[in-house]
Amino acid sequence: MYLIFDTETTGLPKRWDAPITDTDNWPRAVQIAWQLHDAMGNCIEHQDYLIKPDGFNIPYDAEKIHGISTELVQEQGILLAEVLEKFNIAMSKTKFIVGQNVKFDLNVMGAEYVRENIENPLQELPVLDTCTEHTASLCQIPGGRYGKFKLPTLTELHQFLFDTPFDEAHNATADVEATTRCFLELLRRKEFTIEQLDIQPDYFEGFTQANPTQIKGINLNHVNLKRQSAKINQRLQKEQSEVVPNSTNKEAASKLADAQFVHLHNHSQFSILQSTISVTDLVSAAAKENMPAVALTDHGNMMGAFHFVSAVSNHNKSVKTQHAEAEENSEEKKGQIIKPIIGCEFFVCENHLDKTRKDNGYQIVLLAKNKKGYHNLAKLSSTAFTDGFYYVPRIDKKLIEQYKEDLICLTGNLYGEVSSKVLNIGENQAEEALLWWKDTFKDDLYIELMRHNQEDEDRVNPVLIQFAQKHSVKLIASNNTYYVEQENANAHDILLCVKDGEKQATPIGRGRGYRYGLPNQEYYFKSSEEMKALFRDIPEAIVNIEEVVNKIETYDLARDVLLPAFDIPDEFEHQEDVADGGKRGENAFLKHLTFKGAEKRYGNITTEIKERLDFELSVIENTGYPGYFLIVEDFIREARNMDVSVGPGRGSAAGSVVAYCLWITNIDPIKYDLLFERFLNPDRVSMPDIDIDFDDEGRGRVMQYVIDKYGANQVAQIITYGTMAAKSSIRDTARVLDLPLNEADHIAKLIPNMSKLGKIFGKSEKELAGKFRAEDLEKVNELLNISDGDDLQAETVNQARVLEGSVRNTGIHACGVIITPGDITNYVPVSVAKDSDLYVTQFDNSVVESAGLLKMDFLGLKTLTLIKDTVKIVKAKHNITLDPENFPLDDEKTYQLFQRGETVGIFQYESPGMQKHMKHLKPTVFDDLIAMNALYRPGPMEYIPSFIRRKHGEEEIVYDLPETEEYLKETYGITVYQEQVMLLSQKLADFTKGEADVLRKAMGKKQKAVLDKMKPKFISQAAAKGMNEEKLEKIWKDWEAFASYAFNKSHSTCYAWIAYQTAYLKAHYPAEYMAAVLSNNMNDIKSVTFFMEECKRMRLPVLGPSVNESYYKFSVNQDNAVRFGMGAIKGVGHGAVKTIVKNRKEEGHYKSIFDLAKRIDLRAANKKAFEGLANAGGLDCFTDTHRAQYFAHDGDGITFLEKAVKYGAKHQENENSAQVSLFGEASGVEVAEPQVPPSEDWGTMEKLSREKEVVGIYISGHPLDDFKIEMKTFCNGVIADFNDLGSMVNQNVKFGGVVTDVQHRVSKQGKGWAIFSIEDYTDSFDFRIFGEDYLKFRHFLVQNSFVHVQALVKEGWVNRDTGKKGDPRIQFNNFQLLHDVMDTYAKKLSIQLNVKDLKSDTISELQEMFRMHEGSNSLSFVVYDNEDKIKLNMPSRKQKVNISQELLNTLSVHHIKYKLN
Repeated sequence: MYLIFDTETTGLPKRWDAPITDTDNWPRAVQIAWQLHDAMGNCIEHQDYLIKPDGFNIPYDAEKIHGISTELVQEQGILLAEVLEKFNIAMSKTKFIVGQNVKFDLNVMGAEYVRENIENPLQELPVLDTCTEHTASLCQIPGGRYGKFKLPTLTELHQFLFDTPFDEAHNATADVEATTRCFLELLRRKEFTIEQLDIQPDYFEGFTQANPTQIKGINLNHVNLKRQSAKINQRLQKEQSEVVPNSTNKEAASKLADAQFVHLHNHSQFSILQSTISVTDLVSAAAKENMPAVALTDHGNMMGAFHFVSAVSNHNKSVKTQHAEAEENSEEKKGQIIKPIIGCEFFVCENHLDKTRKDNGYQIVLLAKNKKGYHNLAKLSSTAFTDGFYYVPRIDKKLIEQYKEDLICLTGNLYGEVSSKVLNIGENQAEEALLWWKDTFKDDLYIELMRHNQEDEDRVNPVLIQFAQKHSVKLIASNNTYYVEQENANAHDILLCVKDGEKQATPIGRGRGYRYGLPNQEYYFKSSEEMKALFRDIPEAIVNIEEVVNKIETYDLARDVLLPAFDIPDEFEHQEDVADGGKRGENAFLKHLTFKGAEKRYGNITTEIKERLDFELSVIENTGYPGYFLIVEDFIREARNMDVSVGPGRGSAAGSVVAYCLWITNIDPIKYDLLFERFLNPDRVSMPDIDIDFDDEGRGRVMQYVIDKYGANQVAQIITYGTMAAKSSIRDTARVLDLPLNEADHIAKLIPNMSKLGKIFGKSEKELAGKFRAEDLEKVNELLNISDGDDLQAETVNQARVLEGSVRNTGIHACGVIITPGDITNYVPVSVAKDSDLYVTQFDNSVVESAGLLKMDFLGLKTLTLIKDTVKIVKAKHNITLDPENFPLDDEKTYQLFQRGETVGIFQYESPGMQKHMKHLKPTVFDDLIAMNALYRPGPMEYIPSFIRRKHGEEEIVYDLPETEEYLKETYGITVYQEQVMLLSQKLADFTKGEADVLRKAMGKKQKAVLDKMKPKFISQAAAKGMNEEKLEKIWKDWEAFASYAFNKSHSTCYAWIAYQTAYLKAHYPAEYMAAVLSNNMNDIKSVTFFMEECKRMRLPVLGPSVNESYYKFSVNQDNAVRFGMGAIKGVGHGAVKTIVKNRKEEGHYKSIFDLAKRIDLRAANKKAFEGLANAGGLDCFTDTHRAQYFAHDGDGITFLEKAVKYGAKHQENENSAQVSLFGEASGVEVAEPQVPPSEDWGTMEKLSREKEVVGIYISGHPLDDFKIEMKTFCNGVIADFNDLGSMVNQNVKFGGVVTDVQHRVSKQGKGWAIFSIEDYTDSFDFRIFGEDYLKFRHFLVQNSFVHVQALVKEGWVNRDTGKKGDPRIQFNNFQLLHDVMDTYAKKLSIQLNVKDLKSDTISELQEMFRMHEGSNSLSFVVYDNEDKIKLNMPSRKQKVNISQELLNTLSVHHIKYKLN
């Protein structure tokens, strides 16, 4: 007997793995149907019952699916106990329970039996299911988990077995009939096994005889339950309306007109990729509607809180100003002061620490009443991320009970606990939930009503209103806002698609093949009038909002910076500090450390030094920041103890002598005229800011020290918000709208770099012309034309404009670190990040300081690692210990390096422009380097030529006033530094140090109002000292023009010092320095190539890797050549290098591949590592074996390299297990070395391409090295030019290179075409060739062939439909092998000789050379004299030559200059 049954329920369980005894978890059964069939498939009985609900009602979401309403089962259902008895009787007759995905139904009915405490055989009976992996393999529907087939639904199985779909009725009787039919058909097809059915072998035969054809249904009549429910519902509503007329709260209705509506439920862009509203948009929208307050309630986070309060504060300032002016002028006051309400929409789950299952919980809105409430919100939001994050940041009710003080709770949207339970679980459970929130929040709980014109809301709201009346909870009206204007609904939908990686064309819904989206376009920032109209029938929901707003105090989030307490020695402690929170002890300790350091730095402390120190210490005391200096001094001292390189200083902090005496900085401010007030203004308290450079490898260790010292809960990194830039908003939108990739790319390229869509649209032609260069303007106009269209491209551009600037993701600030006095969550909300173990502040870098947090910048500077590495290499090779901090500043060799412009690899001086200026300037003193570092930037660059001429005496140095010479002398009378403006304003016009700093800031930021105030003061005070007013006017005017460019000398000096250190090392230890440079760029192949070229120019050999000489990084060998680092080879990890180097150091060089395999740890160096070494040339030191042999085999398929590794492993195994014989020798059997297989060596191209494969570059040469002359003489372009085709339109380009990849293709029309890659010294590029060109030149497209190509870049085709021009295209005019280029194009050889070199030996050498290379090409001589600037052209009439590679190489060897053609 087979009992096939199905149920309809009140919903789904929260946990699918819960036991049936957990009756709260399992939904209630509202209908059960079954059919009982005998062994041959005959129907014995069929039953169908609706079950009367006892203490629960059927939720709306469940009713929507199966159509069974509470009213229907109340009228037509029978009692549960009765149903269970009947089902027990049916079960007593069966051998098997059968169903489709029957486990769910078994659990539902099992839980019902537990509730009624009735014994039953349900859990003991064997089960046959029609939804299994077996039926999935029958139906073969793709889309299952882990690449398997998907489990079929009842409809899908029915379709497979009977070729007709069964429309799932979600009516138990219909489902049972379909399941029965499918089950019996599966039996007939023998899809169940004899073991599963526990039957005799002849059973199937009997069943097939009884059912010879396809199984038919028993054709029951199914009642349409939805229609039945609807009828009852209509009848009841009619009866109700006759009895109870609709009543409106008359008192509230009378207040409605004057009530001020406020939006309390708004999301900003900080609800990442879920809202298009920026914080300023939100405030502007509230201001536009004249609302007295506005709330910010982002999903789970408070990232926008500070920006939000600031935006409201700025709005309020402008309103107050307008009101004051209006009052003065007796005009009407406009605008209203807005109260910012900080809130958060939390995900409240059962247990925020439980991460064994996905539970995003319910969404509840909490608002802060005051500052304390804000801190409680911050605690909740922080915990949601730090402890509760699992898919989303989550909290639970226990946490809410802990931090509920001073918070207002709104029940939230349809995902809120009360609404969600009404819809999904039942009204009784929803009421229970409401009572918990009411007990917790008392009068601070409000029931939130929303009307977005949705059926589910219409179903929930009456229940919520009923609850509100029953339990005296006030109602408030809200709108769940995700965008400001209704017209932005589409852009918002696109944003949701970006978040989920979906296309907009995918329909909105749940489950496979659907995507998330809002149901309509009502989620915008509605006006007060719209909201009042929506809630006209419930006026109290609008009127009550005022009560909520009145409970909220206005508070500010900005505060003074809080420094962590610094432990000072007992002898410096002051008792008064404990009483009044003073800093006497810290100041005394700082003074003690400073003067102790000053003695070491200066030896003799002069009056000048003492005055300066006293001045600085007094300013530090007055501003209250001694602790700051102590904290920084402490971790910098520790960094040095840990052998971490610390930079000499950075920014204005280098102007502090106190910092210099504490070893925080390493540049003497007194020596270089660096100013303390540039760093800490004595007249205006502002936070000092010391940025510290550490070597990039040691930075992490210093941070760890800080974490260990202050505690992980007091140290955090700073969040960054990745926003959608113009180009990425275009690309994201295009992806969602399914715009073809090439079109999206084309539109994105029309946006000028660093520009924003917001700055392009809405501007006049004149404004655009003033803003963009001619070539950019053309692109901008094309972009504007596209947006005016009505096609998909236009929509892409216009929607992208709305999305531009949206927060797309969060990251971590590269160097900012926060240290707080106590647990950081007491000050700001924090979150977590994937790539950091530390907390991350939810506030970004622009506001953390204003929020009262101490921020330190720990910067990793690669150059410090580079200096450190060079010092190590010099120590290892020459046993000389260098001290970069004490390199002499008058080293001739170093200045000569700068004078020659050989500054590749020199920090901050390596650009070609800087090299050019260095050659002209010929620096001789350190001040020249400081000045050039400050001048080489946009703006001041124009002063460089004058600076150079003045240095060399080619231009007169004029000082406007003799008094200015003292400070302008070092820069030859040109104002280069902000410090010079500050010092001169003090000297000429007696400005105070504070005023001088204010002037510097005002000039730098062009603060006109401040400057207008200060100018008369400057002129009158200086004129009073007898100075010429005209000259003073000129000085002021020059300052105004230049000060916005003027640079911070402190920063320039520090970085010039690092540059000097690197130049000193390059000048004295070139090989060691370049090895360190290459090591520090090992992960950037382009940089390695660039620096290898520099090594060639320096005539420094760069040798490939070698197991007998290389280390992990680049190094220098005994012959002063740079050795490639083994760490640069793919597959050779740290472990492999470590064991190779360790064994080499212990037992000397490796003699052969066998010796290597025997000695090193083969667990660390695997087969892949050996192959990488062999391909890169790392085993070339074993001269008896060449590279090809390592990969050859004796026909057994096992390479020689593998055999060598296995031999090594066997040898090591024997050594380890060798038993010592009686006589003390090892009795291990010696393993024979494998034979080296004979093999032909690889050609140059094979060697080089394998090198490139494992290292990313060619090491032992470049494939084009043989054609250098052809590339230089007969090419006018390089491959890198093709990266910007637009600039090459209508140009004929000749270029050469090696073909690295070719793919021949056939088009739909059957025509051949190809994609091929050509590479030269500069880059690699993928070309496409079609039609005639392809047929003509296809024989040149062979991998590894060297070609010379002539091409014409033409304008792109114009699309006939749109009239838009495509990307430029390339027309190939000629291909030729590089081998033949010399013969084709070399016509004439011109020998260039200096008069001084005209010796008889030279002439006879040349004569002999030309005799050996006679041919038909013209020959001429150019003899020149550089001193008298004379040159003489002499063509040779008789002598003709054959221009060949050989001849040109011979000329180069003899250092004879020549020119072709």
